[in-house]
Amino acid sequence: MKQQNNVVVEVGQRFPITAHKIGINGEGIGYFQHKVTFVPGLLPEEVAVVEATQVTDRYIRAKIHKLRQTSPQRATDVPEISNKVGGLEFAHLKYPDQLVYKNDLIKQALEKFKPRGYEHYQILPPIGADNPWHYRNKAQFPIEQLADGTLISGLYQPNTQTLVDLPEMPTQSELTLSVVRRLLPILTELQMPIYDAKTNSGIIKAVAVRESQLRHQAQLTFITNSKKMPHKQPLLTLIAEKIPEVTGIFQNLNQSKQGLFWGDETWKLAGADYLEEQLGDLKFLLSPRAFLQLNLAQTEKLYQVVTKFLAPQPDDQLLDAYAGVGTIGLSLASKVHSVVGIEEIPDAVADARQNAKHNQITNAIYYTGKVESKLPKLQAEGNYFSAVVVDPPRVGLADSLIQTLLSAIPEKIVYISCNESTLARDLTKLTKAYQVEKIQMVDMFPETARVEAVVQLKLR
Repeated sequence: MKQQNNVVVEVGQRFPITAHKIGINGEGIGYFQHKVTFVPGLLPEEVAVVEATQVTDRYIRAKIHKLRQTSPQRATDVPEISNKVGGLEFAHLKYPDQLVYKNDLIKQALEKFKPRGYEHYQILPPIGADNPWHYRNKAQFPIEQLADGTLISGLYQPNTQTLVDLPEMPTQSELTLSVVRRLLPILTELQMPIYDAKTNSGIIKAVAVRESQLRHQAQLTFITNSKKMPHKQPLLTLIAEKIPEVTGIFQNLNQSKQGLFWGDETWKLAGADYLEEQLGDLKFLLSPRAFLQLNLAQTEKLYQVVTKFLAPQPDDQLLDAYAGVGTIGLSLASKVHSVVGIEEIPDAVADARQNAKHNQITNAIYYTGKVESKLPKLQAEGNYFSAVVVDPPRVGLADSLIQTLLSAIPEKIVYISCNESTLARDLTKLTKAYQVEKIQMVDMFPETARVEAVVQLKLR
C-alpha cells in the first residue's frame, strides 16, 4: 500500500479498472495502483477503461470511457438522460439487483458504526416497487432563458450549474412534467422576466408542481426573486385555459443566492388553498410547502410496516416526532389512545391540525417546535409516551433528542430513516437501552441510491 501517494494520475488520463463494490452514492468503487477510484455507472466485476475527472491525494474520480466486460446485472434499457442529471444513479442496474444493493448499504453502515448486537439484527428482505418508474408526485425545476430567448426547465448536471432541459424524466409522474411543458410556452408568450443568476436580475427562478393522484389535479408554485409578478392576470388566465388540471397557483419569495429552493414566504395567486391526496383510508390537504413522500404507492407499504413494527395498542400514548403534515400519526390514531405530534415548520403544523379535522380525528394534537426542546416540556407537564415514531431528516436525530428518549424510556420506538449512515450512528446510542428487533428496507426511490429503512426498537 506504500505506493498510494506515489500514484501519478492526471485529469484526462485513461486507465483500466475493475469495480469491486458499489458506494453509498451508487458509484462503482475500484483501485488503480492501490488508490481508491470512484466511477459512476460501473457495476461490481465490470472492467472498463476510465478517464480521470478529478484527482486528489486520497482518491480519483473517473468516468467510463469504454466498457470491456459487463455484468449480467446491467440493465439493457437505460434512459439516455441518466448520465446527465442526478436522481438516476442506479438506472443502469436491473431493478431486483438495486434492492439487494440497497439492503447491503444498510449492512455496510451497521458494520461501520457497530451498534450493540448489530451482527444479529434481523434485516428483512427488501420491499420493492411494483413500478420503479414515474413515481415522483412532485417536480421542483429551475427555469432558465437561453441566449436566443428559448426557455428550458429541468435539473442541473451533478456538481455544476448547467441546467439540463427535461421534456422527459423517467422517474417523474407524467402530469408533473406535462404541467411544466405546457407552462413554458405561456411564460414565453407573455415575455415573463426569467431570473438570471449571473446578473441577479429577472423574477421567475423555478417552478414546483405537485400532483394529486386522487384527483388528477396539480398545484403550481412560482419561486421568485421578487414579490412582483408582472402580467399576473393574463398569466393566471392562460394557465386556467391551457393547463386546466392546475387547481391552485402560488408564489414563493426566495431572494437567496444560495442553493436553497424555497424561501420562507408563500402566498396564493389563484384557486384552491390545498391539494387533496389520499393515503390508506385518510385524505390529506397539502399546502405548497407541506412535506409528503414523493412515492405514494411505496408510502402506503411503508406505513403498513410502521404499523406492524409499532404493534399499536388501545392504551398507547403515541409521540409522532418530526410529524410533518401528520400523515404517520393520523394513520395510527384510530389504533391508539392519543397522538401528540411535534414539528418545527409552522405551515406543516397548521396542515397537520387541518388534516386531523379533515379526517374527523379528535385524539391527535400538534405542537410547533424542535422535538428535542418540546418533548422535555411535555414530560415535565406529566405526559408519558409508551410508543414513539421518529422520522427525522437526513441528518438523523439530534443528540439531545436521543438523550431525552433514553431518559423518557418509551416501551417501543419505530425509527424511519432516509439515510443509512446517520441511522447506524444513532443506533449506537439508542441500543444502550433498546434492542433492535427488525430492520425493513422499503424502496421509496427506485433508480437512485437512496435508502429508506424502518427499524423496530424495544426496551431491553
